[in-house]
Amino acid sequence: MAQMLVVDVFNGVSYGLLLFMLSAGLTLIFSVQGVLNFAHASFYMLGAYAGYVIAAHLGYWAALVLAPLAVGLAGAGCERWLLRRVQARGHTSELLLTFGLAYLIAEGAKLVWGLAPLPAPVPAFFDGAPATWLGVAVPRYRLFMMGMSVAMLVALAALLRTSRAGLVVRAALTHRAAVEALGYDVSRLMTGLFGVGTALAAAAGVIGAPLAVIEPAMAETVGSVVFAIVVIGGLGSLGGALVASLAVGCAQTFAAASSVSLRDVALWLGVVPPEGAAALSLSQLAPLVPYLLLVAVLVARPRGLFGERSDA
Repeated sequence: MAQMLVVDVFNGVSYGLLLFMLSAGLTLIFSVQGVLNFAHASFYMLGAYAGYVIAAHLGYWAALVLAPLAVGLAGAGCERWLLRRVQARGHTSELLLTFGLAYLIAEGAKLVWGLAPLPAPVPAFFDGAPATWLGVAVPRYRLFMMGMSVAMLVALAALLRTSRAGLVVRAALTHRAAVEALGYDVSRLMTGLFGVGTALAAAAGVIGAPLAVIEPAMAETVGSVVFAIVVIGGLGSLGGALVASLAVGCAQTFAAASSVSLRDVALWLGVVPPEGAAALSLSQLAPLVPYLLLVAVLVARPRGLFGERSDA
């Protein structure tokens, strides 16, 4: 029992940190520009495909560097030549543009790579004996993924709070005209940070691909979950995205591994279960966990756990 608990905790935390890698870029873009990028998960998928192609020719480590760089440049180009043209029309136009962009990327991926799933093997460097954590063998690649996620959090915090570019961007959020009067090109900074956000999504795609398969539907699979995480944590809050990612990852993992039925839960609560629902188990409802948490948090705290901005 204790070992199963350790395994579930490890899987939940590792899955949560992978979700954070994906949601961090979306949170960064919103906190800087106030844009909810519906195409964010599509850049995640694009990063997985680009990493697959580059790894086949140059190896995994080259893919981990070059794929996020390429996708980040593409994201910066989308902000510079597409998104910036509609920003003056308000958030609705921005949402519609990124919504259409998501479909274009998805259909383009189908045309280039087809509909069949592509396997992404774990790099040979991590094929050795698994590491041991609290007496339980854990895959080395998952430990690497968790370390990359923590490193990403530290790097983002340093970028926003201590670097010169981060200080300029934070000042431009409230006093853009004054910052531009000092000679800073705020528009170029915004484009760069949008590119950084999409590059983070692509990095999550490269790192997360060996744990699943690469397919066009992967954007749809995680896209809604990531938006739920960003809203649960609070729009624009990097710390909130981390807490929400870990909460969703652990809750969903524990639900998927549970053998408890809804009938057992209802009887424990002293409620007579409906006849049709009595046969369902918590594991069958695991995909609903992010959205149940979303509804619960919005009812209790509409701004999210750590939300500060009210504009969306």
